[in-house]
Amino acid sequence: MFSKIYTKYKPYYKENLHLALPIVGSQVGHTLVHMADSIIVGHFTDTIQLAAVSLVNSIFMLILVIGLGISYGLTPLIAQENGRQNYDECGKLLSNSLIINICVGIFLYALVQLGIFFVIDHLEQTPEVVRYAKPYLNLLSVSIIPLLIFQTFKQFAEGLGFTKQAMFVSIWGNAINIILGIIFVKGMFGIESMGVSGVGLSTLIDRILMATVMCFYVLRSQHFKKYLISFKATFFDKIRAIKIAKIGMPVAMQYSFEISAFSGAAVLIGTIGAVEQAAHQIAISLAAMTYMIASGVASAATIKTGNNFGKKNFDDLRKSAIASYHVILLFMSVTAVVFVLANNIMPFIYTEDAAVIPIAAQLLIIAGFFQLFDGTQVVGLGVLRGVGDVNIPTFITFLAYWVVGIPIGYVLGFHFNLGVNGIWYGLTLGLLTASILLFMRFQNKTKALKVGL
Repeated sequence: MFSKIYTKYKPYYKENLHLALPIVGSQVGHTLVHMADSIIVGHFTDTIQLAAVSLVNSIFMLILVIGLGISYGLTPLIAQENGRQNYDECGKLLSNSLIINICVGIFLYALVQLGIFFVIDHLEQTPEVVRYAKPYLNLLSVSIIPLLIFQTFKQFAEGLGFTKQAMFVSIWGNAINIILGIIFVKGMFGIESMGVSGVGLSTLIDRILMATVMCFYVLRSQHFKKYLISFKATFFDKIRAIKIAKIGMPVAMQYSFEISAFSGAAVLIGTIGAVEQAAHQIAISLAAMTYMIASGVASAATIKTGNNFGKKNFDDLRKSAIASYHVILLFMSVTAVVFVLANNIMPFIYTEDAAVIPIAAQLLIIAGFFQLFDGTQVVGLGVLRGVGDVNIPTFITFLAYWVVGIPIGYVLGFHFNLGVNGIWYGLTLGLLTASILLFMRFQNKTKALKVGL
């Protein structure tokens, strides 16, 4: 049976992986920034400052995914227009996306400055954790603007199938981030130790450099010459802006519902204690790494789906999507086994605190169980995004995380006294719900396309 399935989908496996692997490298870059911050702070400072990283990342990612989600609205539109060979429209969409993303970046920066600093004082967190968190959050908020400029040109290039360049930029950017982070946090070469603020400064510098390089690449490369004839940085058209927003806003909401659930979990865990919060940060950083790899596969699925949708090639659209499901099921099965078998070893990557490690090890076992659900739900979102189906999936994500996940996690954690483990059980049920409902939506949507062929 497996040989027949492999033979049937083999061409799609190859196409999808060729497109997905560079995107995976680029997507993982976002997580590596925060993962590197956690490792550097965990080894060169103390548990309190590692807990501050957990608190800030849980809040900041909630803000950041709004911008990332809106930037993702460009990719399926570019893929669809490229499938129709409407190259002139691609340049006009890029112009509008750039203006939208810069405005969104400025708005999100202002949101952090005006709102989050007030909120963070009222989350019942350890006072010392909050004291270290504020300057770190301030630096990260500034980095939103260059990151969204980078995202604009990255999503444009990836929508046209050019995925390797953003990966290389992300790899070099992360190398610079790690080197500067160690120098600033530890205090080297005559620079005074900055503690947790040091990784915030290194992240800001990294994102400015990444935005500059990606912008230069797209605007100068011969690959994009025919697509950029109509591109003007100041060109803004209401109709095209609305078209981008109609996809970007629901995608932002999808990410927000999921990430806010994990952010809410981090805040709940913070009310238990700093040790539990630090353990959560370790486990969620490792789980986020596998999630971002799955997200890269999902992004490739969006591009292939959008391209096939533009060509009205609905048979290839469905087979390619199913191949993406196969790939992610295999990958997440492997990571699930790794998390369960190496749960006592992996926390040492971040810390040697004897109080933190056993709690993080327990959470990694739970993370192993939700790997398959996490991977399949994000691929489902990616495929549906490619055909422009974003509204119902947005409702599904809200239902899964905020009607199922967080409420059940709260009850298990606090009323049944399961603590941090109970909160993670709730998150697992939320991911399971999203995975099942999104797959059902995918089946109905793609079968309907084939019927209409």
